[in-house]
Amino acid sequence: MKRRSFLKTAGTVAGGYALGIQPIIAQQPRGAKRSEKTGGLPRRVLGRTGEKLSIVGFPGLALSNCDQQEGTAGLHRAFDRGLNYYDVAPAYGRDGECETKMGIGLQGIPRDKIFLACKTKMRDKDGARMELERSLKRLKTDHFDLYQMHCFFNPKEVEKALAPGGAMETILEAKKEGKIRYIGFSAHTTKSALAAMNGFRFDSIMFPINFVEYYSFGFGKEVIELAAKQGAGVLAIKATSGGAWPKDAERHRRWWYNTLEEKDEIRMALRFTLSQKQVVAGITPSYLDLLDRAIDAASEDKPITDTELAKLKDMASTRPPIFLQQQQRAARGESMRHCCHSAYV
Repeated sequence: MKRRSFLKTAGTVAGGYALGIQPIIAQQPRGAKRSEKTGGLPRRVLGRTGEKLSIVGFPGLALSNCDQQEGTAGLHRAFDRGLNYYDVAPAYGRDGECETKMGIGLQGIPRDKIFLACKTKMRDKDGARMELERSLKRLKTDHFDLYQMHCFFNPKEVEKALAPGGAMETILEAKKEGKIRYIGFSAHTTKSALAAMNGFRFDSIMFPINFVEYYSFGFGKEVIELAAKQGAGVLAIKATSGGAWPKDAERHRRWWYNTLEEKDEIRMALRFTLSQKQVVAGITPSYLDLLDRAIDAASEDKPITDTELAKLKDMASTRPPIFLQQQQRAARGESMRHCCHSAYV
């Protein structure tokens, strides 16, 4: 593969957007049919692939917060409720714990009835091949429906992964071998996401699309706009994040950011995310009970209302974002050594 040139992208930083920035809502009459339902949970088409995914995805990292029996029950319960999109990565849990649990837990569910997505944090060809083959074995499958380069932070990582000898060489080879159907990436900064999208025609983009991040500093706007131009599907992480924990606040979960817990707040936050252009599915914080609540909230799949937008905008004004520091560091050209820590999707 030829070395590609990369566009210089400035990346969005604090102060770049006013707090009143308007979301990029999908242009569709309110009340119009947006998705088709399967087993009670709506599905949407993943960009130009034609694949239909449930609008809520299974957060594989949740399996690190439960034992095998509970995890297996959660995997099957989600499927029975209409979820068909399962996401996991070798970085989730200790020593591939979540991949192993998911591989065991998915037994008994027809492979052709689910859309299974995995990732690699390796940027070189040999490392990516090692992770791919190990993940296939752990998940007891002969192919992944979607394979993603995991957690881009700055354009240098992107360039390495797409250059000769990089991870993309393994991914393209694996696609020819039938081990991968579609190709995507996840990123936590605008600068790295745009570099990736300008360097390769990805089928999907996994990126934080959340009301706190969006209203705080426009996070996600540029990525959504480019995805719409390219016809790529957006898989939204941190969909029901409530922002960073307030200082000295009592934490209701041992998690690195504040998780929305109330039914109405989860519904509004998820509706905000799913109303953005190109967004196909939302991934919730990694707890099985929060996944159940998200499935409840997503069963209607109604567009966001002006009243709900106003409420979310007001909520966002009092909640600190969780990705602003990373965004600023990427804009300065710094690295993020722990970006692929297990707490990240």
